[in-house]
Amino acid sequence: MLDSTVQDLEPHPSPPALMTVKKDPMSISNSESRTADASPAKEHSTALRAGSIGVMGILFFVLSAQAPLTGITGASPLAAALGNGAGAPGAYLIVGVVIVIFAVGFVAMSRRIQGSGAFYAYVTAAFGRKAGAGAAWLALLAYSTVQAAMYGLYGAAFSGLLASVSVNVPWWALALATMAGVQVLGSLNIELGAKVLALLVGLEVAILLMFGFTVLFSGGGPEGISIAASFSPEAIAAGAPGVAIMFAVASMFGFESTAIYSAEAKDAHRTVARATYLSVAVIAVFFSFISWMLVSYYGPSQVMDAAGAALESGDSTSFVLAPMVELFGPWAGTATGILLVTSLLAGIIAFHNGINRYLHSLALQGSMPAVLARTNRHSAPAAAARIQTATAVVLVVPFALLALDPVLTLFSWFSGLAVAALLVLYILCSVAVVGFFRRERVEVQLWQTFLAPALATLLLAWVLALVVSNFTALIGGSAETAAALLVAVPVMFAAGVLVESRIERRQKAGSLGNAG
Repeated sequence: MLDSTVQDLEPHPSPPALMTVKKDPMSISNSESRTADASPAKEHSTALRAGSIGVMGILFFVLSAQAPLTGITGASPLAAALGNGAGAPGAYLIVGVVIVIFAVGFVAMSRRIQGSGAFYAYVTAAFGRKAGAGAAWLALLAYSTVQAAMYGLYGAAFSGLLASVSVNVPWWALALATMAGVQVLGSLNIELGAKVLALLVGLEVAILLMFGFTVLFSGGGPEGISIAASFSPEAIAAGAPGVAIMFAVASMFGFESTAIYSAEAKDAHRTVARATYLSVAVIAVFFSFISWMLVSYYGPSQVMDAAGAALESGDSTSFVLAPMVELFGPWAGTATGILLVTSLLAGIIAFHNGINRYLHSLALQGSMPAVLARTNRHSAPAAAARIQTATAVVLVVPFALLALDPVLTLFSWFSGLAVAALLVLYILCSVAVVGFFRRERVEVQLWQTFLAPALATLLLAWVLALVVSNFTALIGGSAETAAALLVAVPVMFAAGVLVESRIERRQKAGSLGNAG
């Protein structure tokens, strides 16, 4: 079976080497692209549209992957009820600090290695193509499963919204129809995608901030507003802080996608670094502030019971939606329900674009079929977009055929798997930073190239241990299901390494044959 898989993945010969220079080794320059277009021998372009997206555009892609409203309505009741109660807002800040430390080495690598492969490019630069391919397959696993998870929650939320006006449509039908629309949007230019996401993200952030500032300026709920109740060491350490930290990590999923757009960024050397730090700061502060205002609304001594009651009711979103309705009236509940659907749609679009660029990058490097490197007249990776959409269909349809609950199974299982896979990638990336700069002996700050990534490795390993030990709670499934999902992480990495090894052997054999 592996032989047939490798044959299907047979790349174009002699892929370009990964270069550690500022020019993007995974993209073709504008002049090269124009020459290729003019040449009758070159049928298909592989160039992405350079200089087409700036700091704010990348920030909206990242925030869309975060799906702020989804993160708040989905994670906050779980973090409060199962974690550390009123101390949950502090968990977001702790995770934010860990991610900032990780970002130091991540940004240092982005300044040396610019390409739309991100983790793939960095691990390859440090440890070679086999390890890089393993990282790439892990990234594809993480992004594809979290997108499929979003389709499950999106379909359920959209179906429920339509049912409220007496229109009954199955969740899977809405998910499949949306896949077709996302496919079309992913084949257009990236500026259009950024504008759509900016609108959707802006609306959901606006209603959450309206809630947050209303609670803040009104002096909070029955117990007022207390910084110590949510951010003191005692509050953060109360209950089960590891569970709260785990859900905080899940809510901040996707900030690293800043580097995926380096081939299309304006002044990528600065844009990726600024977008990375800005996105981490915005996400951590935003989630911490909104969850703090939820704690203040209910009261620090009552918030855990309120969150638990919402979970027991079968509608955990009521933990957030009920305060909205009470403060602003019924229209706020309806608006928030609509924005929850658009929040998920924004996340789906963001991950669609990110996966496309991973596939495009791998094809340029010879680790995927050359056809996936092709771009269309909008300089969008249209061939990769079709494969990404097909993958989404394959992941989602079995849950529909088996009539499984899209939230309790598809969303819960795949979002948990995605978090575990991504944490492993973070650790691999941090180790790669140390390995790359020690080998290259580049004169840069010790903090950026050794101390910060080494510290990030230790902190992320701690977080990964928390995720694994609490994985059954994270996915809401059985121990057997949890074990099966976790096994997929090393299996996927090993598959990437094995397939890349076969590709390299075939290329060497081909080179020897040509030489003979």
